[in-house]
Amino acid sequence: MPHRYPMREIARQAGVSEATVDRVLHGRPGVREGTVLQVEQAIADLDRQRSQLRLSGRQFMIDLVMETPRRFSSMVRAALEAELPGLRPAIFRARYHLHETWPIDDLIATLDGIARRGSQGVVLKAPDTPEVAAAIGRLTTVRIPVITFVTDVPMSTRMAYVGMDNRAAGATAAFLMCQWLRHVDAAVLVMTSSEMFRGEEEREMGFRAAMRRGDPHRRIVDVSGSDGLDVTSRILASAALQEDPTITAVYSIGGGNKGIAGAFAGADRTCEVFIGHDLGPSNRALLRSGHLTAVLHHDLRADMRRVAQTVMSYHGAVAGEYRPQTSEIGVITPYNMPPD
Repeated sequence: MPHRYPMREIARQAGVSEATVDRVLHGRPGVREGTVLQVEQAIADLDRQRSQLRLSGRQFMIDLVMETPRRFSSMVRAALEAELPGLRPAIFRARYHLHETWPIDDLIATLDGIARRGSQGVVLKAPDTPEVAAAIGRLTTVRIPVITFVTDVPMSTRMAYVGMDNRAAGATAAFLMCQWLRHVDAAVLVMTSSEMFRGEEEREMGFRAAMRRGDPHRRIVDVSGSDGLDVTSRILASAALQEDPTITAVYSIGGGNKGIAGAFAGADRTCEVFIGHDLGPSNRALLRSGHLTAVLHHDLRADMRRVAQTVMSYHGAVAGEYRPQTSEIGVITPYNMPPD
């Protein structure tokens, strides 16, 4: 029996040949397990986006390429797919290339593969390295616009950056920390997932600069390399707490907040102020339980609208040149959380 989607649609979504899709759909041998999963994921993506397939209008296929914890990529994916119907009469579809950790050579191979296959745009969250900048250049050469998301690769040919002003976000965290620790003698633990992401570096720079102005004698303890994962974050935070008994506050730049909270609980230590980023399910639960003091949040659906408008502007589908504004920085507490 014919599949509910044409093979060419599945192949386009999966980024493989129609022959490969045919072998997967009919259970024939000779297909790697990873490719089978890729085709199955493409069909699941089409199921979620099928309302777009019935629309008439200009069609855009974009690729989301992100090295980020699953909790954040799931939020971005949900935000994009929630925005798709509102983009009518334009029809947007998306292919996803999402990894929690990603060897740089594999990431570059994915970007070069998109350059060969074609795309109307790449939304990229990746380390700021010369290799990534060069791959962006190759995409630009074949007229595929690259929009960096959340973290920038400024010394590249990327078309635009979408996300918050990360220095301002770090400074906002420092302002709150100074107010809430005014009468507390404590060192502040600053945790990042990696030293390779420009957005995290800028948040830390903004935080340090504002702390020097507002509370110059406050000691800051840096810990990096968590990959934003809860397990790694707990291990690193536990080691920091064991080494320094004065740490009683945290600015979590790269995530892994459940693990950090677990480290404080395991050490039987109180965290006076705990500021994190992004309003996902885990951070919502930590806010409700009182473990997180505040979360710096930006509206991902608004970000996805900016991405779509940038792509449409590049391809001449909207009048005039569109330049996305930076995202508004929201300070979320347990008492002003927006609906899920």
